[in-house]
This record gives sequence, structure tokens and C-alpha cells, in this order.
Amino acid sequence: MTENDTPTRAGFAALIGEPNAGKSTLLNRMVGAKVSIVTHKVQTTRTRIRGVAMEGAAQIIFVDTPGLFRPRRRLDRAMVAAAWGGAADADVVVLLVEAHRGLTDGVRAILDALAERVAPNQTVALAINKIDRVKAEALLALSADLNAAYPFARTFMISAEKGHGVDDLRAWIAGALPEGPWLYPEDQIADLPMRMIAAEMTREKLTLRLHEELPYNLTVETESWQERKDGSVRIDQVIYVSRDGHKGIVLGHRGETIKAIGQAARAEIAAFLDRTVHLFLQVKVREGWQDEAARYSEMGLDFRDGNA
Repeated sequence: MTENDTPTRAGFAALIGEPNAGKSTLLNRMVGAKVSIVTHKVQTTRTRIRGVAMEGAAQIIFVDTPGLFRPRRRLDRAMVAAAWGGAADADVVVLLVEAHRGLTDGVRAILDALAERVAPNQTVALAINKIDRVKAEALLALSADLNAAYPFARTFMISAEKGHGVDDLRAWIAGALPEGPWLYPEDQIADLPMRMIAAEMTREKLTLRLHEELPYNLTVETESWQERKDGSVRIDQVIYVSRDGHKGIVLGHRGETIKAIGQAARAEIAAFLDRTVHLFLQVKVREGWQDEAARYSEMGLDFRDGNA
């Protein structure tokens, strides 16, 4: 119980949808801090990042899943398995659909899979995102079509980027969670190790800077984390790429690209930690990193899930 005798609630809410549906943006908006990287690339989120949000007497642990798509490679398959695993473990599932894209083949595939993958006692809501991009009539028609395809408990019209409708969705999720004690300290916003959050922030800067040049052929690992007596922290990270040519792209002319990426990542990590950060980046070529179990463990994925 809380001080005013309102029973406490706690549970997991999984955000699922196609790549780029806005799941990471919504998670960051719900939690009020940046815990999941957001870029304009699809398949940016690789791990089930949990963000913790307080809503009245309820503690919502958000599971931000990789986008659901048709997998082709081992890494793809592991990401999709992680997404459905996150949904299966959750008390509440929220399907995000982009308003302007509507009922795509990908959304239809997710709707078909929901019936098989989600337990009968799980609560599933629909959130139509980016509502500012279409007219009201189109929104109502899309909502009717989606609800005809699956019996959603509730439908929300939101803009994760601008915040419209997000408070209502968060309040509803809080009320749908089971009664019970909080699972995390009240001031904790994520359960990922800081080493992994820092690596994700650097990977975001790489993705933003390199655009189409290195789609998914790199990963970042935090190799060491040293606390210093003056309160600052030294972070050493390794950027793994698949080919020698990719290393040159990451480094850039006279190292200018890696320097800019390092500066941007350091500033963001420092702001997140609220302390001085000394960030050192190395680029290493590992041709088969996408087939190494250790790399998957660092990303929070199960290597075995990548099997066909």
C-alpha cells in the first residue's frame, strides 16, 4: 500500500509493432528519459530494453522490443524471437501501428501471430501512432479495420513524438497491471546495465552519422568502465565492423568521423549519468561477428534464437 492506502500495482508492458512504428520514441516519452535509442533506421532496437515509469501508485516496466519483420539472417531471427519473447512475458501488450501506413502486410502478419502468441489472460491494446499525419476520417476507418481483425481491449490515438494521448495510454496501462509491490526502486528508470546503455548511445550516434553506409554491419561493446576518484568515469568501447572497408568509413578522413561520433556519444552519456565522462573508442574488424555467441550476449539476445 502507498501512503494514501491506494494498493500498489506493478507489472510489465510490452510495446510491439513493425520496425520504425515509434516504439522507442513512445518508451522514452513514457519514462521521461532517453533509455532506448531512436533513429530513422529500421531495426535499430536490438534488445528488450526495459524502462521503468511511475504512474500514481503503479510501477510500469516497459519492454521495448525489436520491430517485428520477416527475418532473413541469424541476427534478424534472434531479434524477432526477442520481440515475441517480450510480449509473451508481459502483463499488458500494446501494438503500435503507424497511422499513415495503415494496415500493411506486416501489421496483418502481427495480428495473425497475436492470436497464437499471446495468452488468453493477457490484455492487448492498440495504439495508433503519428495521428497528426492523417485526417480524422482515415483514423476512424483504420481503427475499425484493426479492431475487426483483433479484439483489442482499448484503442488509443497518440503521437509519441509530440506527446498527444500518451498520458491517457500510460494511465490505462497502470490500471491494467496486477496489484503487488513495486519491482524496482522508485527512482530507477531502466534495468539494463549502464555499460549496455552507454554502448547503445554510441551505436545511435554511429547510425545517425553513417546513414546508409553501414546499415547493420556494426555493433558496439563497452569493454571497460573505470570509476575515478574525482567522480568521473572512463569508458572504453569497441566498435566491431565486418570488413576492412567498413573500418575506414567509421574512422573517416583523418579520423574526423570517429572523433565527431565520440564527442556526440560522450556528451549524451555524460548528460544521462550527470557526471563527467571520458570516452575512448576503438574500431576492430571481426568478419563473422554476427555469428559469434558472445556478441549476442552483449546485445542481450539469445544466440540460439537465431537458428532457422
